[in-house]
Amino acid sequence: MSTRCHTGQHDHHDVYEAQCPCRAMLDLLANKWSALAIGALEDGPLRFGALQRRLQGVSPKVLTQTLRRLEDAGLIERTVYPAVPLHVEYELSPLGHSASVPLRNLRLWVEDNLDLTTAPAKPM
Repeated sequence: MSTRCHTGQHDHHDVYEAQCPCRAMLDLLANKWSALAIGALEDGPLRFGALQRRLQGVSPKVLTQTLRRLEDAGLIERTVYPAVPLHVEYELSPLGHSASVPLRNLRLWVEDNLDLTTAPAKPM
């Protein structure tokens, strides 16, 4: 289902259109760390340290940037609990839960089919 594009550049959202804001969302969701962070939050809220341990190989800087982008897009919610030290949890928003479904399918497809590809990718 397409909707009218708020930029006024075209009549509907079309990810193939150069000026469509869909491209920014596609870029965010297609990012490795975004897809993995959303997956890690599928089972419930996590603190930053737990997320970093789950997403092996992500630097604190990259994880912070990723979480901020996901929060700005409305895909995750950040809750700060007043404590010493501060207790911060991240969880999927309803929109984030809806995005997690196709991303989960993509992650499962990769795990199930990587060995069938002609040139397995090297970890980055």
